[in-house]
Amino acid sequence: MTARTENALDFSLRRSGAMMLRYWYLLRSSWPRLLDLVYWPTVQMITWGFLQYYIMQNAGFFARAGGTFIGAVLLWDILFRGQLGFSISFMEEMWARNIGNLMMSPLRPFEFIVALMVMSVVRLAVGVIPVTLLAIAFFGFNLYGLGLALAAFFVNLMLTGWAVGIFVSGLVLRNGLGAENLAWSIMFLFMPLTCVYYPVTTLPGWLQPVSWALPPTYVFEGMRALLIQHAFRADLMLDALALNAVFFTAGVIAFVKLLQSARRAGTLLQAGE
Repeated sequence: MTARTENALDFSLRRSGAMMLRYWYLLRSSWPRLLDLVYWPTVQMITWGFLQYYIMQNAGFFARAGGTFIGAVLLWDILFRGQLGFSISFMEEMWARNIGNLMMSPLRPFEFIVALMVMSVVRLAVGVIPVTLLAIAFFGFNLYGLGLALAAFFVNLMLTGWAVGIFVSGLVLRNGLGAENLAWSIMFLFMPLTCVYYPVTTLPGWLQPVSWALPPTYVFEGMRALLIQHAFRADLMLDALALNAVFFTAGVIAFVKLLQSARRAGTLLQAGE
């Protein structure tokens, strides 16, 4: 094993911790950033919550399926905010034109990725925890009442969000800020296919295999099974975990390859379009 390979495999918790501390100081020093983390989840929860309240009053099925809309909204927000929290911390470096400095420092790519993953959890907690408390106060829906199932849902959704965030960060690294819109929009491509608000059987038959190839589909199907049938589908969670292992590995490999390509092309110091 060469010295260069040994250096690439070297991991320093201190370097990752330094990056986490940087993002934490940046976040807590800006009230608009904190407000943005809470604002959109709150708007979504209230909007869909009142819609569900109306449907529960007027449809027998949805009365039996109480909580599915709010549960779907909150779980979707974990998926979306997990990816966005990762991508935004990365974009902060692009906007500050600091990414070239970081890549020339002793910081390893995987240390950078770990720091971004941790910060995505911090951002998610700031935005989602107050909203879950509002869901309890307004609609009597307690997400934490899902128990251990919530942990399985959370882990799988975060792994998917990180996998997508890592891949998008690599694309922005290679192609510059002209690709930054992917950080905001790519997750919405998953929304109709992962069946956030309806079962997979709603999709056309030819599209259902595509849906089942995406890890979040298993989470939302598992959420509906838990709330409607009161049954925790461990098999769905294990299938989602296996797919997430593939997605996450592919995301990391893509990031490393795109980083190498950016270094060869000399785009690390070009943060423009």
